[in-house]
Amino acid sequence: MTIKLTRRAALATAAALPFASVAAPVLAAGEQAKANSTIAKSFKLGDFTVTTLLDGSVPRDDPKALFAADVAEDEFAAVSAENFVPTDIAQFFFTPTLVHTGAELVLFDTGLGQGGIQAALVDVGVTPDQIDVVVITHMHPDHIGGMTTNDAPTFANARFVTAAPEYNFWSAMDAGNRVGDMVAAKVTPQAEKMTFLEDGGAVTSGITAMAAHGHTPGHTVFHLESNGQRLVLTADLANHYVWSFAHPEWPFSFDMDAAAATASRRNVLGMLAADKVPMIGYHMPFPAAGYVETRGDGFRFVPVSYQMMG
Repeated sequence: MTIKLTRRAALATAAALPFASVAAPVLAAGEQAKANSTIAKSFKLGDFTVTTLLDGSVPRDDPKALFAADVAEDEFAAVSAENFVPTDIAQFFFTPTLVHTGAELVLFDTGLGQGGIQAALVDVGVTPDQIDVVVITHMHPDHIGGMTTNDAPTFANARFVTAAPEYNFWSAMDAGNRVGDMVAAKVTPQAEKMTFLEDGGAVTSGITAMAAHGHTPGHTVFHLESNGQRLVLTADLANHYVWSFAHPEWPFSFDMDAAAATASRRNVLGMLAADKVPMIGYHMPFPAAGYVETRGDGFRFVPVSYQMMG
């Protein structure tokens, strides 16, 4: 399976506006819970309930060094000014996503491991032991940090899903590598409960893996489809809502293979723009959901607005 998805003309109208806000989504058998707060936001995707969970948010100085190290100062300043963002600071968001399929609770990524995801789950009315599946899009610390709490598994009853190249790469690191050490501490002890997906593999019915390598060796995004409505969880495909979209070729400092990451950005963002499929990006401004449109040789992230209002 390639990253490209064929357009579905019959679904164009439905795909354009797939979200309906849910003031009290059913997220666990028979239970209703509020999920419309500053740290948890729920909406419907066909028969799925999708909830973004704000695990944390921090400012970072010198964003040019992170997003445009080799770009001329005046070009970076111009792109930033056109989009009303400063050049000296950026705000990072960390947003796992919970999907209730009607049969299972599927969590995508686990956050920083500082308690934020547990607090957001409280607002949804879900406890960590109710999570059925944990999907790891890639194994950077801000995605696997919450796999354990006080050295015990946070999601004790869950099975785990990730891409084999991702786990194989990080688990082979020698001691002393920051990410490798975290994988050894948090992921490897739970590896016996882990399933390794290839490109095109299914997490469960309606949730499909799409290889989008480059940010890391096994970085994977996920295509959701329910009742003719579609959404892509883009993980760390694009890490800033302006710079990474306007110039997909600008290498992000944490992209391990810059050329592959650029190709993945162009393929996935191009598909989202062409098919008018919404996305949720792990580092987008909360609630992290939006649409993509083409803009010149790049793209523009269009945050959801009243699509999420009840």
